Amino acid sequence: MSGSVVIAGLGPGNDALVTPEVTEALAKATNIVGYIPYVARVAERPGLTLHPSDNRVEIDRSRHALEMASEGKHVVVVSSGDPGVFAMAAAVLEAVEHGDPAWREIDIQILPGITAMLAASAACGAPLGHDFCAINLSDNMKPWDLIEKRLRLAAEADFAMAFYNPRSKSRPEGFGKAVKALQEACGDDRPMIFARNVSRPDQTIKIVPLTEVTEDMADMRTVVLLGNSQTRVIERCNAAPLIYTPRSVEG
Repeated sequence: MSGSVVIAGLGPGNDALVTPEVTEALAKATNIVGYIPYVARVAERPGLTLHPSDNRVEIDRSRHALEMASEGKHVVVVSSGDPGVFAMAAAVLEAVEHGDPAWREIDIQILPGITAMLAASAACGAPLGHDFCAINLSDNMKPWDLIEKRLRLAAEADFAMAFYNPRSKSRPEGFGKAVKALQEACGDDRPMIFARNVSRPDQTIKIVPLTEVTEDMADMRTVVLLGNSQTRVIERCNAAPLIYTPRSVEG
C-alpha cells in the first residue's frame, strides 16, 4: 500500500477560511503531524492519529511524516496560514532532499492556505495592493545582520512589507531593532498596521504612523504590515479607516 504526504495550510485562525481542498485532505488522513496548537485545530475521529510536537523540531517532524508515509499511511502535515510561507512545506522538502532516497518517490502534495498577511491586509483594506515583500523577523535560523540588510533594501526599493514573528519572549529586542532600522531608512510617517489574532473573534487592528511605533506594540500573535511611501489612509466618521496602496506609480 502506498502512502502520501499532504502539507496543508489551515489559514490564519478562522475555520471558515480553511479551503475545501484542505478540509477534504484532513477527512482522508490517517495521521496528522504539526505544531501543538495547529494540530489542536483538527477534530479527533476514529482512525485518525494526532502527532503534536514542539515548534522547533520542524525537520524531525518532517522525517516522521515521511517515515509514516513510506509505511503506507496518509499523512497531513498542518501549518497555519499557507504552508509555503515561513512554514512546513520547505521543511518537508528539505527532509526529502537530504533523507532516504526512497522518500523522493512518495506522493507529496502542498495545499495552499490564506496567510496571516493577506487576512490582515483584507481586514483594513489593501495595503499590499502594489509590490510588496514578506520578511520573517526571527533570527533563529538566519543572522540579524541579514534581516537588517533586507529591511533596509526593501525600504530603499519602496516595497510595502509584511513582517512575521516580530517579537517573542526569548528575543523581545528584535522588533525594536527592526523598527529603528525602518524609521531611519524610510524617514516618513507611512502607516504601520498591527493585526493581532487576525480573523479570530478577538481580532484587533491598530494603525500607527511609523515614527510613533514602539517595540512593545507587537507580539508573536501579531502580523505587522508597513505601507510604502504612496500608501493612503482614508479616514471615515463612523467606521475604521481604510488603507490602500495605489496600483499605479508615477514615473
